[in-house]
Amino acid sequence: MKNNKFTPSLIAAGLALSSFGALADNDRYIIQVDNNAKGIVKALAKQSGAEIHVDADGFIAATFSGKSLSDVKGLLNNPHVKLVEADLKRVPMALFNDDAGDPTQTQLTPYAVYQSQADQVAFDSNAGMKVCVIDSGLDSSNADFNWSAITGDNDVGTGNWFENGGPHGTHVAGTIGAADNGFGVVGMAPGVDMHIIKVFNASGWGYSSDLAQAAQLCSQAGANIINMSLGGGGANSTEENAFKDFVAAGGLVVAAAGNDGNSVRSYPAGYSSVMMIGANDADNNIADFSQYPSCSSGRGKRVTTDETICVEVTAGGVDTLSTYPAGGASLSAMSADGVGFASSAMENTGSVSAATYFLGLGDAVDAGAAGKVCVIDRGSVSFYDKVNNCELSGGVGAVIINNEPGMLYGTLGDTNNTSIPAVGAAFEDRSALVAASTIDISIGASDYGYMSGTSMATPAVAGIAALVWSNHPTCTGEEIRSALKATAMDAGAAGKDDFFGYGIAQAADMNAYLTQNGCAGGNGGGDNGGGDNGGGDTGGTGDLTLTATGYKAKGAQFVDLSWTDATSSNVDVYRNGSVIATTANDGAYTDALSSKGGGSYSYQVCEAGTTTCSASVSVVF
Repeated sequence: MKNNKFTPSLIAAGLALSSFGALADNDRYIIQVDNNAKGIVKALAKQSGAEIHVDADGFIAATFSGKSLSDVKGLLNNPHVKLVEADLKRVPMALFNDDAGDPTQTQLTPYAVYQSQADQVAFDSNAGMKVCVIDSGLDSSNADFNWSAITGDNDVGTGNWFENGGPHGTHVAGTIGAADNGFGVVGMAPGVDMHIIKVFNASGWGYSSDLAQAAQLCSQAGANIINMSLGGGGANSTEENAFKDFVAAGGLVVAAAGNDGNSVRSYPAGYSSVMMIGANDADNNIADFSQYPSCSSGRGKRVTTDETICVEVTAGGVDTLSTYPAGGASLSAMSADGVGFASSAMENTGSVSAATYFLGLGDAVDAGAAGKVCVIDRGSVSFYDKVNNCELSGGVGAVIINNEPGMLYGTLGDTNNTSIPAVGAAFEDRSALVAASTIDISIGASDYGYMSGTSMATPAVAGIAALVWSNHPTCTGEEIRSALKATAMDAGAAGKDDFFGYGIAQAADMNAYLTQNGCAGGNGGGDNGGGDNGGGDTGGTGDLTLTATGYKAKGAQFVDLSWTDATSSNVDVYRNGSVIATTANDGAYTDALSSKGGGSYSYQVCEAGTTTCSASVSVVF
C-alpha cells in the first residue's frame, strides 16, 4: 500500500469543467474579426488600453483592464468586428472525478466506480456473494457498512478483527462494499457480504503461513472471492497451495501487484492461481508506482510465457476515497469568493474565513498579512517556513500553491509547531486564488480519506467481480477471471501489455458479455469491451490453449508454438495481430524469425477462418 496524505477537498474533490464553465477572466475577451482588417482592430484595441494575448486566424484575445463586456463592445464598434465575447477560463479536468461534497452529509461516489462502469450494474444481494478481506481488520466505528452481513476471524496475536490495526483494512473494505445508504461513500458492490481476516500484527505485517491459514478460513466462511491488498518477495509452496485449493473449489483470488514501480514480481500476486492487479489513475494512465512484472520467465530455449503471473487488469488506485476508522483521516475544504476549489490538508485542524493576502514565496515576515489568509507560491523555502512566516505575520490561515501542474500534497514536517490551518492548492487555480478577495479554509478529522496504491486498485476489482458475479451466480471464479480480462478497456500501449495487462476492468461490459455468452464466454481475453485494442487480438473461447517457447540458433530467433483443443483441420497462426501462416492442426508450428538481437512478439492460434482463438501469449528475446 502506498499512502498519500489524506487530502483532496470536500468541496471539489476533482476539477470538473462544469464547475468553472461560467467563470471568466472578466477583463479578457475574444474578438472575432475579418482577417484582412485585423490590423485596424488590433490598433483600435491598443488605443483603448488593451493588452493582446492571442493573434489567431479570425480572432484575437485581449485584456481590457476594468472593462465589462458591454464596455468592450462599445469601444470596438467597428464593421470589421464580427463578435466580442468573454474569454472563459478552462482548467485541466480528469476523465473521471469523485462526486463533490461532504461525505458526512451526502453519499459520494469515488471516481473509480464511474471509471469501471460499476454504477451501471445493479448488485443482487440475494445471490449470496461473499468477499473475504485478508488485511488489518475492519473498524466497527465506521457506520458505512452493512454490519449484519459482515463476519470475521482473528489471526494469532492480531486482536479483534472488528478493531483496526491501522486504517488500511477499513479503506480496502469500503472500496469493495461500503453501503448504498445516503451518506459516506459507495462501494463497487454496495453492502456485499464480507468476511474479515485480520492478519497484520501491531507492527503492520504478517507471514505467508498467516495467509495460507487465512485462505482456509475464507473457504470455511463460504467466501467466493479473496482480496489481498498486500504482498512481499519470494514464493512459498504452502501459501501457493492454499490459494490453488480455493480456486479449485470455484473461487477467485485477487492480489496487489506492488507499489515499487518496477518489474519485480510480488507474491501472492505472482502465483498462477492469483489474479494480479495493477493501478491506474483517473485519467486512465498507469500509476507510476504500479509494478509490472513480465509474463515471461526463463531464457533462450527455456523461455515460457504465462499471463497468470503478471498484471492481468487494473483499476483506479490513485487518490482513492474510501472509509476510515472514526476520525482517522483529515480532509480539507476551501472556497475563494464563494467558489469551491480542490485542496489538500497539510497541517493543523480548524476553520478560518478572512480576506486574502498574497505573501509571495512566503520567505519573510510581512505585517500586511495580519488577520488574513496568506496565499503563497511554492519554492525558495520549506512549507513549514512559509506557514510559520505567515503565522508570525499575524496570518490566520495559509494556502500554498503548487509551482507545477497538479495538486500540491505535503506536510510541515515532524517538528511543526504552527497552529494555523494550512492547505495545498493546484497550480491551475493560482490566478483565481491570488485574485480572490476572501478565502475560506476548513481542515478536520474525518471518517473518510484518500489512499493510493495497488492496494486500492485490488479491492476495486474484487468489488467489480462480486458485483457482476451476483448477476451470474452459476459461474466459477476462473470464468469470472476470464470475463474480467475479456472485457477490460484497453489502455496504455495498444493490446495487452505488462503495465495494464488486458486493461481497466469494466463492470457493465463484463455483465453484458456474460449475459450474451454465458459463463464459458467467447473470448480468452483482451476484447477490451468494444473498443479497438489496436493489437489485432482476435478473441477466443478460452478452450483452445497455446504455449510458446522462444530460443536462438546461430543468433537467429525461433519460436516453437504448441496448442491443444483446436477442432478444425487447419489453424491460423497470428503474430502481433497478423496471420503469418495457415497450417495443419497437428498441434505444433515453428516461427522462424529473420530478426536477431532483442524483440517482443505476441502469438495466437485460431480455428482457421474464424475468431475462435487461444488467448494471446508473448515471447520476449
